[in-house]
Amino acid sequence: MYSDKNLIYILTILEAVEKLLIYTKKFSNAHDFWFADDQLNFNASSNLLLAIGEETGKIDEKLKNEFSNIQWQAIKELRNSLAHDYRGSDPDILWQIIQTELKPLKQTLIKMIDLIEYDTKMLLSAIKSDYYKHLRYLNTKTS
Repeated sequence: MYSDKNLIYILTILEAVEKLLIYTKKFSNAHDFWFADDQLNFNASSNLLLAIGEETGKIDEKLKNEFSNIQWQAIKELRNSLAHDYRGSDPDILWQIIQTELKPLKQTLIKMIDLIEYDTKMLLSAIKSDYYKHLRYLNTKTS
């Protein structure tokens, strides 16, 4: 079992994934995603991808190693690229990542929770908060 400190990082990533899915669901391609609302959705999504990379770097390496189906290093590299080369953010690449990589990441993170030793009250308190409001489906892990 892994430390409960990993739980908050995973919850933050899951919330970012849920918001990314919400922010992009009305678009069918990278072009529309990029230009809509003066790039509001694109910029918000870029920030959420950056947050995912940041939080991913905080998860125990041994825990991440148990899930080699996820390209953890690529997530961290994307974070660095978004943070340090803002003008170089390619909407086609970000769109592709959002469309193909988020759902497998979400499923993996949910599985990771089962390997963490945590107080169910802590998880319940988190998912009841407004900050993690899109994670109420994790309620099944509190019983």
